Amino acid sequence: MEERKRLNYKVQREVLDEEELDEIAQKSDSKPSLRDKMAKSMRSPGSKVKNCLLATIPVVSWLPRYSFKEDALGDLISGISVGVMQLPQGMAYALLAGVPPVFGLYSSFYPVLIYFIFGTSKHISLGTYAVMSVMIGGVTERLAPDSNFMIWDNVSNSSIVDIISRDEERVRVAALVTFVSGLFQILLGLVQFGFVVTYLSEPLVRGYTTGAAIHVIVSQLKYVFGINPLRYSGPLSMIYTVLEVCYLLPKTNIGTLVVSIVTIVGLVLAKELNAFLGKKIPVPIPMELFTVIIATIISWQVDLEGKYKVEIVGTIPSGLQPPVVPAMSLFGQVIGDAFALAVVGYGIAISLGRIFALKYGYKVDSNQELIALGLSNSVGGFFQCFAISCSMSRTLVQESTGGKTQVAGALSAVVILFITLWIGRLFEDLPKAVLAAIILVNLHGMMKQFLDIPALWRKSKIDMLVWIATFIFTLLLNPDLGLAASIAFSMLTVIFRTQLPKYSLLGQVGDTDIYRPMEDYDQVERVPGILIFRSSATLYFANAEMYQEALGRKSGVDITKILSVKKKLEAKRKRHEKKVAKKAKKELKKNGLDTMPTFEQEDKHVEQHNGVSVIEVEDDPDPTLPRAIVLDLSPVNFLDTVGVKTLQSIKRDYEEIGIKVVFACCQTGVVDNLQTGGFFNDKVTKACLFTTIHDAVLHCQSVRTRESYPEESEELRATHF
Repeated sequence: MEERKRLNYKVQREVLDEEELDEIAQKSDSKPSLRDKMAKSMRSPGSKVKNCLLATIPVVSWLPRYSFKEDALGDLISGISVGVMQLPQGMAYALLAGVPPVFGLYSSFYPVLIYFIFGTSKHISLGTYAVMSVMIGGVTERLAPDSNFMIWDNVSNSSIVDIISRDEERVRVAALVTFVSGLFQILLGLVQFGFVVTYLSEPLVRGYTTGAAIHVIVSQLKYVFGINPLRYSGPLSMIYTVLEVCYLLPKTNIGTLVVSIVTIVGLVLAKELNAFLGKKIPVPIPMELFTVIIATIISWQVDLEGKYKVEIVGTIPSGLQPPVVPAMSLFGQVIGDAFALAVVGYGIAISLGRIFALKYGYKVDSNQELIALGLSNSVGGFFQCFAISCSMSRTLVQESTGGKTQVAGALSAVVILFITLWIGRLFEDLPKAVLAAIILVNLHGMMKQFLDIPALWRKSKIDMLVWIATFIFTLLLNPDLGLAASIAFSMLTVIFRTQLPKYSLLGQVGDTDIYRPMEDYDQVERVPGILIFRSSATLYFANAEMYQEALGRKSGVDITKILSVKKKLEAKRKRHEKKVAKKAKKELKKNGLDTMPTFEQEDKHVEQHNGVSVIEVEDDPDPTLPRAIVLDLSPVNFLDTVGVKTLQSIKRDYEEIGIKVVFACCQTGVVDNLQTGGFFNDKVTKACLFTTIHDAVLHCQSVRTRESYPEESEELRATHF
């Protein structure tokens, strides 16, 4: 083991409190006036407009500088690969959304082009996403259930579902909720609300997507087994659906089940082959596309629908749909779902965007991403798309196949356009069971997220608790309510952590200016006569009372009891003084003084009469108690009014019993909070605030030295090693 190099570190300066520091550093209290701000904002209006334009429409800034030599080939290969993936995934995820498969292709075309213009990430692949699709499906099946479209069939003499009318209504619902979610995202982006993603921690997002994946799996069981369970909504709906599926298992369509099993096994083997050949071939084999093509051909040749009653995709219209204004009459019924979609879609997209931005060294603008996603969804709503987000699997393909910019995304949209215009009809005989199998196999990555639990157990049990709680909430309450409950729970953990912080007494590390918790380190020593107290959390109304109680426990000072005793002694002293004064008055009358003298005369007279004894009641301080307390405020990043009053109370009460209280490591914002909160007055100045703990300790030691040895009182200088 190499010997660690040691560098000498020595600083010699005076002990500095906040007042002296402000004077030396020349703190400026002046703030620019409104007039100065307006004048500054009016300077160079042309450049401001240009910068605003480049920030709002990022493609204007990067596309003219696009390097065809370096990026074009990679983007071309990447765009074709992702476009090929978009075909089966778009059709499959349309089933999750409860709309015909062709609308999954539309959702893989229009939004991707919009993001190409307004997005800031170079690598994420926008389009259909399983979690978003199942959330849309919950809305469409709630507002347009099969029961609303039952008609009488004269051939079978029974009620059947009018599929055409039902699908038309579900498309309208999906388009509306997508449009409204886009409006929410645009609005949040305009008000610079991109920081909302900070409330979606990684454990929360991963627990949420895992729970949503279970919903996706359950929703596809009807296609796997070829049954028609009732649709349930609201809390515990997934459990009811599973029970319904189990009840209907005896009615399983064997042909559909065989198609599902064969497809799942084939896709799993194909993905393993892709993983094995991943390092040997530049582009992954599009196994999903091959599966769709082969399944369609077999279905057409064997006539799976006619002979075995296997449900197929059905009619796929060629061409693009004209824009349609969303049906705003349902606005009030979808507003909650739309907001949940807006937050979930943005959280997933920005998380992946930041991962790849960090990897390749560029910046993703969180607020602009909100606007880009919002425009993608709101414009897509006019073209009957359903809400989109970023897919991890497609993003990895886009990046691994050489994609360098969003030109790859635009090219993938061109591939989808080609499919939609000319070859979409070729997939009309595709069994829906194959699409369900594609969805189930694609969820294997999310299922691996269960491995987060043991990993989080080792790293942070609180984060593990957030993951598990989010998963359970999402599972039981459905994705929309589950998200709200998960965010609320995550916020509660933050509150609990600030309400239950770790309180420590600090000791000095050897002959240095470094202080560490005494319970965590063996080679630290308590500074004689000085207690250094630290809380691991900020100080505010929720933990202010516990802060005072912890200080009392750690210091061994029962401040309430001591003040009570002191008040009793004070009352006893006053009673004694009254008694002495009464005696003195009688003696004055004896001596022929008819009028009461002034207090000065009385005191002088009392002193002159040896017969009157005055008892001084003094409470000597307990030698076991500290002579000074240093409150380390380094973890405190703000103070509310309750926090300011708490520090006032601590300083007043402890100094009333002879224990000096000073504060160390106050951040500028905390000093401002103390200033505005009325902490300082004629008696309490910034001289009780110190930049470091060591400054505060040296100050307390110097005060004690001056009190004990006033003749040796000199200006103390601090030496830091």
